[in-house]
Amino acid sequence: MKYEFWIGLRYTRAKKRRGETGIRSDGFISFISLISTLGIGLGVAALIVVLSVMNGFQKELRTRILGVASHIQVTGSPRSGGEIEDWQRVLREAARHPLVREAAPFVQEQGMLSFDQEVRGVMVRGVLPDAEERVADFEKHMKAGRLAALQPGRFGIVLGAELAYALHAQVGDKITLIAPQGMVTAAAVLPRLKQFTVVGIFEVGMFEFDSGLALIHMQDAQLLYRLGERVSGVRLKVDDLFTAPRVARELLGLVDADVFVTDWTRSHANFFRAVAIEKNMMFLILLLIVAVAAFNIVSALVMAVNDKQADIAILRTLGAAPGSIMQIFIVQGALIGVLGLLLGVAGGVALALNIDVVVPAIERVLGTQFLAKDVYYISELPSDLQWRDVGIISGVSFLLTLLATLYPSWRAARINPAEALRYE
Repeated sequence: MKYEFWIGLRYTRAKKRRGETGIRSDGFISFISLISTLGIGLGVAALIVVLSVMNGFQKELRTRILGVASHIQVTGSPRSGGEIEDWQRVLREAARHPLVREAAPFVQEQGMLSFDQEVRGVMVRGVLPDAEERVADFEKHMKAGRLAALQPGRFGIVLGAELAYALHAQVGDKITLIAPQGMVTAAAVLPRLKQFTVVGIFEVGMFEFDSGLALIHMQDAQLLYRLGERVSGVRLKVDDLFTAPRVARELLGLVDADVFVTDWTRSHANFFRAVAIEKNMMFLILLLIVAVAAFNIVSALVMAVNDKQADIAILRTLGAAPGSIMQIFIVQGALIGVLGLLLGVAGGVALALNIDVVVPAIERVLGTQFLAKDVYYISELPSDLQWRDVGIISGVSFLLTLLATLYPSWRAARINPAEALRYE
């Protein structure tokens, strides 16, 4: 190897020595180097853990949203009244796409629920229980009853947990559903009312759905809203949810009908965009920890250059080029950064992979719960370690370390040997 590497390595692990002034300069420089190493390690570990937790939250929320919403939704256009007449043909044509796994029709309308002197506006979704279970995950989120209890003609209804709590309704209670379309009589326009029996309660952990969604059988919905055989649309599930935007575009050429095709990234675009922006901002904020540690490297190298002026002058008189002097101190700073980077990656990855064990242990020691179940829907810190994030963090941190070595190294290369050795 080049001698620049060995000298830079020697300077990095230099032992303490007492100078003429009585100050242990090498020891102090080594202390600052140690602080810089620990700072870089702490910053890298914090970045990995925080981004893993944010990835976990994003994945958990996406799973909960898509447990109720669909990957792709085919609905009638406004020209057709927002409804699909021959939905069986639309379903067959959409299911021909090789990436579409399941399909289910649905009716979606607005309504009002009344029970025990409480009234709540809701989104009423008419579904076929067997088909709906293949495109959504209602069954595993049922707190009481079953989705299969929705039978045509029996007028059963499944409520979100928050909605049932607001209405004071339980399984077996009979509640009144008021449809917005009225019945015209000689006396007045009367609202259409129908009594439904609560046959189930679900809780997916998203307030939007738990407080404002009610499920009934599709045939009951068609009867109540006078749709005949028409439906509002068809919900689709694909093999890979991240291919949904591409599949949605391709379905426009497969479905021969006047329809709209939307995917989950568009129907919840603002929410997922906000989560992505928050993740990027947290990355930039926590990167400042690494930047502060890099400033410490600048301080350590500047002190090392001042302390090693005589050594630098001797190397120059022996024929070392200015570029070689720069390489010596770049190696010294880079070794500090690499060591801190390795410690940070090891600690961050270990903590991110075991955060489900570490956080409960800290909660037991402190006697508190960070995410109380009665306040937060997600009461445990989820973690999703993505090696792409680890690579980006490592690369950016190493780049900051290299940038921190440039000025001290350039300053060392400019030292005049004659001036440095004048008083030696």
